[in-house]
Amino acid sequence: MKIALMDSGIGLLAAAAEVRRLRPDADLVLSSDPGTMPWGPRTPEDVTALALAVARAAAALRPDALVVACNTASVRALPALRAELEPALPVIGTVPAIKPAAAGGGPFAIWATPATTGSPYQRGLISEFAAGVDVTEVPCPGLADAIEYADEDAIDRAVAAAAALTPADAGTVVLGCTHYELVADRVADALRRPGRPPVVLHGSAGAVAAQALRRVGAEPAPSAEPTGTLTVLLSGHEAGLPDAALTYAEGRLLRGVVASG
Repeated sequence: MKIALMDSGIGLLAAAAEVRRLRPDADLVLSSDPGTMPWGPRTPEDVTALALAVARAAAALRPDALVVACNTASVRALPALRAELEPALPVIGTVPAIKPAAAGGGPFAIWATPATTGSPYQRGLISEFAAGVDVTEVPCPGLADAIEYADEDAIDRAVAAAAALTPADAGTVVLGCTHYELVADRVADALRRPGRPPVVLHGSAGAVAAQALRRVGAEPAPSAEPTGTLTVLLSGHEAGLPDAALTYAEGRLLRGVVASG
């Protein structure tokens, strides 16, 4: 079984690590184009063209499914990706975890890129799944870039700025960009409030990984040692994991065996 994941950069690590945990025997293909990120400020046409190029590079290695592990690409390019690749290659998109966050009924916040915050897409999800719930949209300028390059000081500044915009009574925060899940512990620390329970964070990696397995007809089968291989494509060319990826637990989990397609 071979699962491919695509993103502009290393935001795909969170979902890839979840697939690895669920099926350590799965061969993984990670396809990205970090030289073109961030994709958020680009036009829908540009995002679609970039996403198609990254997806085609992954598809050339004949995976059983392709995960679009990027909120921006899922919003802008998912119809084009599915039109070109399905039904031969199942394509799984990423949706912010607004529905499970709203299930608790209490106030919650959504951290997202400035391009996604306030967008018709995000507002539509809020209207569909969180009607009547107090929701605060929090823009996080620079956070995805800081995570991409493992810029510790920039990460701290961006997380602190977003935490300051998050209402104190928000008991839940949706991580609306796949990059943000790589620093979930730091986000949780920044959101600690004296005398209040820890804030619950909702990411999309676990649900996306589970859906990928369902689409290929596979069941979770965790084991002690990973046996699946890892192929990394940067701008369509085979490479190793970027150094920045290895600063995160998810990247170190995936490091394993690197093999050609």
